[in-house]
Amino acid sequence: MKLHNLKPAAGSKGREKRIGRGEGSGHGGTSTRGHKGAQARSGYSRKIGFEGGQMPIQRRLPKFGFTNPNRVEYKGINVSVLQELAEKANLAAINPDILRDAGYVAKNEPVKILGNGDLKAGLEVAAHAFSKSAVEKIEAAGGKTVIIEQR
Repeated sequence: MKLHNLKPAAGSKGREKRIGRGEGSGHGGTSTRGHKGAQARSGYSRKIGFEGGQMPIQRRLPKFGFTNPNRVEYKGINVSVLQELAEKANLAAINPDILRDAGYVAKNEPVKILGNGDLKAGLEVAAHAFSKSAVEKIEAAGGKTVIIEQR
């Protein structure tokens, strides 16, 4: 052992200063809280968004737009995905239950078929909505589209 190898015992250093434990701690008196005011008192809790009396940012910024509470969020499935599924499982018809079992759609999620990709198989596709290009590609391949009513 040499002087340059000496280290304090593990855990003996790097502890936090104990605040509010008398003058000998170096943090006595006001215990780092300053003098008077709400923040110096026990039980004080700052309101979320409070900026010391300044007009809070959520009230300064302009509000605009509209969020439709009745908006339906569809899960988009491309025609290329339908082609892969048809080839893999040798299917003639595809519906949301098959897509759910394959892991493409969550339970009770409405499905919209989109037109990205190519379709060679003549499939009967049932979904909640279709894009125009998807309908064209499915019918061009000799398939059929069925729209499912939403609950």
